[in-house]
Amino acid sequence: MENKIKEYREKSGLSQGKLAEKCNVSRQTINAIENNKYDPSLQLAFDIARTLKVTMEELFISEKGGK
Repeated sequence: MENKIKEYREKSGLSQGKLAEKCNVSRQTINAIENNKYDPSLQLAFDIARTLKVTMEELFISEKGGK
């Protein structure tokens, strides 16, 4: 599943480390998610979306033909 985490994180002025800290994960986890090497758990996806103040639909792109 592709995502726009990096785009929204940068708009929010957060580093990977700061976003990771707010979501209680490692910076490496955020990096792997941003680079589509790891799909987050549903809970982590909600935590990231809430932290970045966006909806899940804005943050994640379905491989089945979403934007």
